[in-house]
Amino acid sequence: MRYRPDKHRLPPFNMDGVLLVDKAPDWTSFDVVNFLKNRFNIPKIGHCGTLDPAATGLLVIVCGKFTRLSGMLSADSKVYETRLLLGVKTDTDDMEGKIIEERPTDNLDKLTVEKAIYSFVGDSMQIPPMVSAIKKDGKKLYELARKGIEIEREPRPIHISKIDIHSVDLPEAHFTVHCSKGTYIRSLCADIGTKLGNVGTLKELRRTASGKFSIEDAITLEKLKTMEQSDLAVLMRQFLVDKLSLEMLGGKL
Repeated sequence: MRYRPDKHRLPPFNMDGVLLVDKAPDWTSFDVVNFLKNRFNIPKIGHCGTLDPAATGLLVIVCGKFTRLSGMLSADSKVYETRLLLGVKTDTDDMEGKIIEERPTDNLDKLTVEKAIYSFVGDSMQIPPMVSAIKKDGKKLYELARKGIEIEREPRPIHISKIDIHSVDLPEAHFTVHCSKGTYIRSLCADIGTKLGNVGTLKELRRTASGKFSIEDAITLEKLKTMEQSDLAVLMRQFLVDKLSLEMLGGKL
């Protein structure tokens, strides 16, 4: 539905600030922004860092003057809780795609898998997946992928500062990745599979932090559906007082 702020039943919500949303599965990042824009009549709103539809977790929303900071906030490091499925490869490197290869994992053991996962800590070069928003000749890669077109991609530098392994219960592994902006976890899962002489696919993904923002401070979409403009204003004002500072934002406003 087209957004018509002049026709909205509510007055424009012109508050400047940040809202942290816990994105549900099957919602795109654009869906969340569009929902908030229409629900609360917010003329100027955006997000900082896209999450895939199947992924859940922290989506940083900026309103009003804070939209100027979207580039800066998107550049922050990220934390992802990840489930890797070994022995399966799909054409999208996640469970949304078509299975194109399956291999047995009987020859793998917990220690070998853990060593392979930990080996990706530090600086490395990563080839971004075709299912990404990176542009090639003006076209986003995922747009080409939808047409069945695959092109050669240049490896990009990434940094993984820390990996915490929670469990390895083959063929799955559950771990948390602390990484730089531009790190693709689906590619990391595929690369771990290759490192093991096998194949791997991202099974689940949840973003738990982006820079200094944490999922602990995020609000669910279900809760937002029950709120009025006044409730949203209180929530954002409290967050500005308790969590944000000009020092944190680099004095950019």
